[in-house]
Amino acid sequence: MLTSFAGSRLFGESYGAGTPWVLALHGWRRDHRDFEAVLAPPGIDAIALDLPGFGSAAAPEAVWGSPEYAEAVAAVLDEMAPRVVVLGHSFGGRVAVHLAASCPDRVAGLVLSGAPLHRPAGARSKPRLRFRMARGLAMRGVISQEGMEALRRRHGSDDYRAASGVMRDILVRTLTEDYVAVLAAVKCPVELVWGDDDTAAPLAVAEQLERELPDAHLVVCPGAGHLTPLTVPGELRAAIGRLKT
Repeated sequence: MLTSFAGSRLFGESYGAGTPWVLALHGWRRDHRDFEAVLAPPGIDAIALDLPGFGSAAAPEAVWGSPEYAEAVAAVLDEMAPRVVVLGHSFGGRVAVHLAASCPDRVAGLVLSGAPLHRPAGARSKPRLRFRMARGLAMRGVISQEGMEALRRRHGSDDYRAASGVMRDILVRTLTEDYVAVLAAVKCPVELVWGDDDTAAPLAVAEQLERELPDAHLVVCPGAGHLTPLTVPGELRAAIGRLKT
């Protein structure tokens, strides 16, 4: 059942009957329901949120990055145990890392899965030449805004094509964020649960995170893709259990 938190600024679902000690943050274009199979079985008292702009939650009025999402999410910590485990999948993992870095006294551990916190080797760092040329022509009025939108939809990712308004700007901002300093500020234990068939955040990303984080443990899920909360919920649940204080 959908519940409001933080003075009705946040929405999501509660699990268990005790004080929640797990906070779950979903991926881009997803919502709190992704964690049903992870959190519904008895034994975990948790809150799974709809991040602003997804599910039941209205989009931010400004162009947020992961730090602003983390600041918004932090408001629910006052309704939880003194020390929490944060489960972050994909985009939610970006937010979870910022939350752990900014609230080290409140975050006891992280479970990250499919979180694109590094750019895979060989990935393009800027748009194709044709698109950059078209963008320059649009700035000179040679190509209309309608023409540019058609090019964006043709060359953009599925997430980019599906987003509009402020959410598209938020997507662009988060994709260009640098997480080096943020990762260095994470001191809590981190469980990495990754599918070896994840094409959105390849396994090499998790392996790099394991090397960089001071207290990280990687679990590889054979045959699993990006949507691990749906396909390997037991592995995520086990990772949460390993971090219980």
